[in-house]
Amino acid sequence: MTLTELRYIIAVARERHFGRAAESCFVSQPTLSMAVKKLEDELGVSIFERNKNEIAITPVGQRVAEQAQRVLEEADKLKQISGEGKNQLAGAFSLGAIYTIGPYLFPHIIPSLRKSAPDMPLVIEENFTVRLREKLKNGLLDAIIIALPFDEPGIVTLPLYEEPFVAVVPTSHAWSGRNAVQTGELAKEHLLLLGEGHCFRDQVLQACPECKDSALTDSPVRQTIEGSSIETIRHMVVSGMGITVLPCTAAGADKYARRLLQIKRLENPEPQRCVALAWRSSYPRPKAIEALRQVILSSNMSCVKYTRSV
Repeated sequence: MTLTELRYIIAVARERHFGRAAESCFVSQPTLSMAVKKLEDELGVSIFERNKNEIAITPVGQRVAEQAQRVLEEADKLKQISGEGKNQLAGAFSLGAIYTIGPYLFPHIIPSLRKSAPDMPLVIEENFTVRLREKLKNGLLDAIIIALPFDEPGIVTLPLYEEPFVAVVPTSHAWSGRNAVQTGELAKEHLLLLGEGHCFRDQVLQACPECKDSALTDSPVRQTIEGSSIETIRHMVVSGMGITVLPCTAAGADKYARRLLQIKRLENPEPQRCVALAWRSSYPRPKAIEALRQVILSSNMSCVKYTRSV
C-alpha cells in the first residue's frame, strides 16, 4: 500500500470515473486502474462497483476513501513537522463560501490577506453548502465559510460573526416611510426568494413561518426566480415584482441602494444567521486558518457583530 495508491482511490471516489481520475492524477488510465485493483486485492475488499457506464463506491469503499484522505493529510503534516521552520502561510489556500456570503465578504478580506500573507494566494469558490461540505471532506478545499448549523464528523467550526436579515423594498413601496417592519408582515407581501438548495431561503422561511404557505404557491413569478442569485432578485425588486429579504452585508452592495431601493430593519424577532469558518480537524496549516480568521474579524462590515473570542 502506497500513498500514491491512496491518492488514486480518492480521485476515483471523487470523479466516479477512472478516465477523469487518471487525468486529475496525471497518469494513464491503465496505470491508475491497475493500482486501484492492486490495493483492492491487498485489502481483500471491493472499493468500487464497476459498471459499463458508471463507477459506484461501495459502503466499505467509502470508509476506505475517507481514511485514505486522513492518511494523506497526516503524511503532509509529517512533512511539515520535519521541515522545521516551514512557513504555513506559503502556498495557495483553497477557500469556499456559500453564494450568499462569498460575493460580499471576499472583497473585504482578499486585499487584507494579500498584505498579511502575501505568499498565500486564495483560490476561491462559491457553491451550495452541500457541495462545499463534500469538497471540504475530500480535501479539495482547505476551508469553507458557511452559515450555522453545520455538523460534520472530523470538521471544526468556528463562529465568525452574526448577521441580521433586512427587508429590501422599492422606494415606491408603502413601507418607504418606515424604519422597520415586523417580520410577520412579510407574509402579506409578494416575497421573492432564492431557489431550492440555498440555505438562506430556508433561514428566511424559518424566520417567517407565515411565509411558508405563500412560498409553496406554484405561481408564475416564483417559477422565474428558482435558482436565482441575490443580484437577480434585487433587480426584480427594483422592477416592481415584490420585496425580498437579504443578509445585511448584501443589502446595499450595488447602485440601486440609494436611488431605487430602501432597506428596512426586521423586528419581533430580528432574524439573523451565524456565519462560521469550517475546516478539517486534521488540516496541517493551522496558522493559515488563523490568518484567514483574523482578516475576516478585521473586515469592518458595519452591520455585523463579530465573534472575537475563540
